[in-house]
Amino acid sequence: MDEPKHPVTTVDRTLQIVEIIQELDGAGVSEVADRVDVGKSAVHNHLNTLANREYVVKEGEEYHIGLAFLGLGAYARKRNEIFDAAHAEVDKLADETGELVNLLVEKSGQGIYLYQAQGDNAVELDTYEGKRVNLHCTGLGKAILGFRPEDEVEVILDEHGMPAETEHTITDPDAFFEELAEVREQGYAVDEEERLNGLRCVAAPITDDDDRAIAAISVSCPVHRVDDDRFYEDLRQAVLGAANVVELEHNYS
Repeated sequence: MDEPKHPVTTVDRTLQIVEIIQELDGAGVSEVADRVDVGKSAVHNHLNTLANREYVVKEGEEYHIGLAFLGLGAYARKRNEIFDAAHAEVDKLADETGELVNLLVEKSGQGIYLYQAQGDNAVELDTYEGKRVNLHCTGLGKAILGFRPEDEVEVILDEHGMPAETEHTITDPDAFFEELAEVREQGYAVDEEERLNGLRCVAAPITDDDDRAIAAISVSCPVHRVDDDRFYEDLRQAVLGAANVVELEHNYS
C-alpha cells in the first residue's frame, strides 16, 4: 500500500486507537496510551469524540467498538461485486454441507473474511466477517496465491512473513511455492491444521477472465469428524462447484 504524501496525524492516530481497541477486545485509556505515542489525556479526548459519534462505547472502564462501524462495514461489503455474486452460493453451500463456509478476498497482502455462513454442524471458530488473516496458513489464502504471479506472492511473503500458527504451518518459502504449483494444477487448496489445530479446510479460487484469483471460497470442518473420503471427494467437489457458479455470475452476468 502506498504511503500518503501528506498524512493527517490526528486521523491516523484515531484509527490506530480504534484498531488497538479491536485487537484487545476492549481497552481502557491507560492500555491504549501504552500502545500509542501520546499521553492519557489525548487518548481520552480521542475516545470521547469516538464515543460521542457512537463509534466506540464505554462499558465500565473499558471502551469497545461501537455499532456505528457496522453500518460502514455492511455498506462497504454490499458495494463489493464478489459479495453480490457469491453470498447466495455461500449460503447454499453451508446448507448442503452442514459445515462452515467462508468467502475471502485479498487486500494489501492479507485475507479479509468477506462473508460466512454456518450449516447445521458448523464448528465455531475465532473468525468473523472483516477479520484479517495471513494468507500462507489458510486454504483460502493458498487458493488465492496459487492463481497470482510468483513475484506478487514474493512481495506479500516479504511484507507479512510466514509465521507458524501451528506446528503444521508451512514456513519455508520453497516448500510453499511447491504447494502453490500443486494448487494451480489441481484447482483447489487444502489447509490441514495449518492455522488452527484440529481444523481442516478445502478451498477453491474464484478467478476473473484472466485466470487471476480475486477471491476464494472454502468449507471448514473438524479433523476428527470429517474423514478423507468426504473431505477430498464430497466437500472438494461441492466447493469447486460453488466457485464455478460464482465465477460465472461475477464474470458474465
